[in-house]
Amino acid sequence: MFSFASKTNNPNTKLGWNDRIGYGIGNFGMAWVNGMMSAFFMTYLTDVSLVNAGVASTIIAISKIFDGVSDLIMGRIVDGTHSKLGKARVWLLRMCIPMAIAVILLFSIPASFSGMVKYVYIFVIYNLVNSVFYTAMFVPYNSIISLSTTDSYEHGMLGNISMIFQTIANICMNTFFMTWVIKLGGVQDLYSPEAQGGWTKATIIVGLLIIISAVICVMGTKERTGAQAGKEGDKPKDNVSAMTALKSLVTNKYWLTMILCMFVIFFIIVMYSAGAIFYCKDVLGDYALYTPVNNALSIAQFATMFFTPFFMKKFGKHRTYQVGLIGMILGFAGTGLCGPNVSLLVLFNALKGVGLGAAGGMAFGMVADTLEYGEWKTGVKTVGMGNAAISAAQKLGLGIGQVVLGWILAFGGYDGAAAVQTDSAKAAISFLYNWLPVAMIVVCFVIMLFYKLDKEMPTIHKELEKRRNK
Repeated sequence: MFSFASKTNNPNTKLGWNDRIGYGIGNFGMAWVNGMMSAFFMTYLTDVSLVNAGVASTIIAISKIFDGVSDLIMGRIVDGTHSKLGKARVWLLRMCIPMAIAVILLFSIPASFSGMVKYVYIFVIYNLVNSVFYTAMFVPYNSIISLSTTDSYEHGMLGNISMIFQTIANICMNTFFMTWVIKLGGVQDLYSPEAQGGWTKATIIVGLLIIISAVICVMGTKERTGAQAGKEGDKPKDNVSAMTALKSLVTNKYWLTMILCMFVIFFIIVMYSAGAIFYCKDVLGDYALYTPVNNALSIAQFATMFFTPFFMKKFGKHRTYQVGLIGMILGFAGTGLCGPNVSLLVLFNALKGVGLGAAGGMAFGMVADTLEYGEWKTGVKTVGMGNAAISAAQKLGLGIGQVVLGWILAFGGYDGAAAVQTDSAKAAISFLYNWLPVAMIVVCFVIMLFYKLDKEMPTIHKELEKRRNK
């Protein structure tokens, strides 16, 4: 297969920009899926498919059981895979087309379906998207960071560039997706049952983006560390039992810290993305405000991540991450205090974006470092399982976030068919959009006070290199 990745096989190599960009593009298509699921899925179910918010949340909650298990299974599969493309990249090729088809089906619920038939359809397709195909792409994708190089700075750089492309995808989604639905569906209101055709056609475009970005990622990356598979059927040198891998992970204090923080960050992503739609539509009275409000966040996040590598080099990943959390706390508190003032709302969303850019740009590089720490401490290499559990934490954060969103909306009396929501429904939306995220991020900040790995990594790298060269 054609490749534009750096030719070197040195596992300690500094990566070229072709490797970095190739890796980042891989997250572009998957980020559309994440963005659509967190921003549009609940409102699609309640307003287009006319599903009760409480019922929709219950379906998602039950699905999370399968989602978490599938991540761990995929982690084991990655650790045991040996193909001509290595452990991880081959799965991007295998799964991108099924993933695209499943996403299209999820946002194409037939209008003729009602009652239990509709609920079963949503449950099955939702689990195909999240528990099967997304898992089978995202776990390998995250594993590529550790499989490309052992260099800690490059771990941070790849994680940052991945988040840059995720942010580009979010900006594109915020700017174009609703326009696609309206124009391709020939409707004025995208949140109505009549807009279903537009949702299907717009999602077909997203499906093509998923496939194209996955193929480019495979061509632009190379796996250089761990057991490589130049020949089919080679036995992995780092293959260990599931219990051994799990024990190695649960005794890794830094990895557990990142698991919890990943859950928190992805939980609040639902609140500021899906919550923004409800907030603009029902509290501010104009869903068109969603684009400038959320783009203020995404653009600020995008701009910030161009500077985070410099901050990372000077202050370390951990300090950069902590500053990002502070920015998010101030941003969410600001939107809660500014009321309906749109100018201030945009300003404080930009502050959230700065915080997300700093913290998000460091997160995946920090995860790769925790796996290096685990290998140093226990002698067990758990790239697949380690990234699988991180993926599970992210999806659990998104899933539980959607569940909490739906249940609190239902508790507040939200009615998707109503032209104007009640005061209690508006209060529930404001709580979800502003104050719940503040509380969650404060928890994350306190947890990160105990993270000291940046100071330990130079010694860890030296000792690991000695072991690998024996």
